[in-house]
Order: sequence, then structure tokens, then C-alpha cells
Amino acid sequence: MTADLARKAFEKNTDQRQALEFICNELKENLDHYDWVGFYFHHRTEAKLILKAFAGEPTEHTEIPFGKGICGQVAESGENFRVDDVNAQENYIACSLFTKSELVIPIFIYGKNIGQIDIDSHQKDAFSRDDEALLKDINAVVAENIKLETLNV
Repeated sequence: MTADLARKAFEKNTDQRQALEFICNELKENLDHYDWVGFYFHHRTEAKLILKAFAGEPTEHTEIPFGKGICGQVAESGENFRVDDVNAQENYIACSLFTKSELVIPIFIYGKNIGQIDIDSHQKDAFSRDDEALLKDINAVVAENIKLETLNV
């Protein structure tokens, strides 16, 4: 799996949300340890994240305040956050009782953190540097193709 998946998504779909959903579905279906995949984007005027596309079980966490949980921390820090065991994290928001590890990689446009991809796994220690590199490459393609004003965030 490579970032070509993201390029293909934007070539096939003129609707950005459909392109993001395509990426989520492809990652979830093709990587066994990816049990939930979602894209969150920063709200234009409020310090919160808005879920715009996902694959996996529905979540009640469609909006996450900056600083809350792993995603909220990445919104503030702008740094990758890999959690090998979510039960060891104090500032963790449980989206599923089955989630054991999480990986969140920010998306940057012109150096500004505008969102993130969030991956949950039902396995502890599920993610590696290879996962981080793949998702960073995918996010670079997303950043090249996304138009925030059309996502209504």
C-alpha cells in the first residue's frame, strides 16, 4: 500500500468527502491491523476537530475539543502520536471498547496543521514507523488536493 491510493482517490472522486471515504475504506480493508480509520479537520472558528470521513464502527466522537484525547492533543502539538496501549494513556477518549492502540498523524497545508488521520487497532502495539511513514505520505497527497472551504469545517 502506498500514497498512490490517495492520488487515485482524488482522481476518481470529484467530491472530496467521497475521496476521503475511499482512502479510509481502502486502508481499513487492506491493512489487517487498521480497524477504524478517520479524517478529522480543524473547525474554522472553534478549537475543535470535526470528523469528515471514516471507515469502521460509527463513533459518537464526531467533534473533539483541542487538547482532549489523542486527536485533540495532536491538534495542539502538530506532532505524530502513536499509542501502543490506550489503557496506559490518561488523556484518552474511548471510541470503542475493542481499541487497544491508536495512531494519529497530522495534515499540514503551508506549514499549518489543518487536520489529521486517526487509526485505531484492536491489537496492542499495532503500529510501526512504516505505518507512520505511509500515513504521512497519504496526508501529503490529501493536503495537495483538499479544499477546506468545500468541507464545511
